[in-house]
Amino acid sequence: MLDRPNRCALAAIARNDEMLGTAFPASRVLLVEQPGGWGVGGLADSRFDPRVAQQLIGTLGQQGVRVLAIRRPGRYPAPVQRSWGFADCRPGRQGIVWGTYQAADELLELDPVALAEQATDTRPVYAVCAHGTRDMCCAIEGRPVATALARLCPGRAWECSHVGGDRFAANVLVLPTGQLYGRITDPVALASAAEAGQVLPNRLRGQIGLPAAAQAAVVHAQRELRLTSGGVVQVLEVQGSPPGVQLVRLAVPDGSCTVAVQRVTGAPAILTCRDVKAKVPLSYHPLWLRAD
Repeated sequence: MLDRPNRCALAAIARNDEMLGTAFPASRVLLVEQPGGWGVGGLADSRFDPRVAQQLIGTLGQQGVRVLAIRRPGRYPAPVQRSWGFADCRPGRQGIVWGTYQAADELLELDPVALAEQATDTRPVYAVCAHGTRDMCCAIEGRPVATALARLCPGRAWECSHVGGDRFAANVLVLPTGQLYGRITDPVALASAAEAGQVLPNRLRGQIGLPAAAQAAVVHAQRELRLTSGGVVQVLEVQGSPPGVQLVRLAVPDGSCTVAVQRVTGAPAILTCRDVKAKVPLSYHPLWLRAD
């Protein structure tokens, strides 16, 4: 095990790694309750049927759905019926629908199109990455946050498998809004904001489902214009493509604005606790914001 000072989350803070634009591209999420330990592969590397897990991840992945294993924080007896939740995080369609299953094969019958129509629950759900076998930082930083959120919002906080960006732990995905937060050290502030329909712009990595430059532009506009209400910044258009500067046009409460975003290639570094070779990090830097 690595010494605590060498953990990836601490090293990333020391390097001042930028979090903007690092939320995953899927705009819908299937949460599958799987108690007990998870291997590096998450749901596919657990006591869940591996054949079903691979088929589920492959089929739904092709439809833009991210599959995450979830479990209750703390110690609980394995339930006979386990929960699943489908979250649609697309703007204007945000909602969650829940169900239960006994046999893993039952989940293969789930239809994302039909589920999106049934996803009407908008109460915040918190999925905290605590995937310690993949990265120790996710366990060390994530589990206390998940436990605290479970106390603050009973029944609506889960530990979850890998969401990306291990070095930004503790990572918290708020559903169905799809806001992915990093470096969460104050779960009370996060819960207070989410329950009131607000965001914490200084901890946002981005909105899942959006292109990276658009994620960075939205958060930058929220910061610069001091917009803390969720959903008040919407992406209208993205012009250009990496590695050039991209122009992201946004709808904001007072009209519209454009944010210029540049993709920056960082110096090679060890980005996760499991890495043995340095990797090149990509980050997205807003250059300016201009009212249209």
